[in-house]
Amino acid sequence: MSNSFMGDGFTGRRSGAREGWPTASMWESFEQLRGQFDRKTGSRMGRGDVRAAVLALLAEKPMHGYQIIHEIEERSGGVWKPSPGSVYPTLQLLADEGLIEAEEADGRKTYSLTAEGRTVAEAAADHSAPWEAQGGRDSGRATALPRAGVELAQAAAQVGRSGNSEQVKQAVAVLDEARRKLYSILAQD
Repeated sequence: MSNSFMGDGFTGRRSGAREGWPTASMWESFEQLRGQFDRKTGSRMGRGDVRAAVLALLAEKPMHGYQIIHEIEERSGGVWKPSPGSVYPTLQLLADEGLIEAEEADGRKTYSLTAEGRTVAEAAADHSAPWEAQGGRDSGRATALPRAGVELAQAAAQVGRSGNSEQVKQAVAVLDEARRKLYSILAQD
């Protein structure tokens, strides 16, 4: 998502300064919402999840560290991208435990499972992969809800940029109603 979504697209000014738009504080709220939902959620995954993900991927084929990071990001739909600072220490730990081994070629270390590592990976194969389990554990928190929030913010921004004062007024009413309905969901038993 580009940062131009927060401007009027023509002058580079913030849309909050545009005549007819309620206040700049609404834009600040949208920026906060967007910031929450745009953040990568790698920090939400536990250390054991990185370990399980590495073992699951290496059970498929040997890979180097950045391939592992890319595969996790791709398989999680971009929701989880572990940092090199979490993947490489995990690889070292797994090597120290004798579960993986590294082979260096062309300046890159490619990691593969040892016989013991394959046994551990096969025992864990009954469980969902961490990138799959995240969505089930959290019922859409990491994927569907943030995506819907960003799409809502984009739609509101478009009305703010392109709509007349009556359309902006209607959009504010819709957003107020949506907010009330969201809170009513939490109020249900």
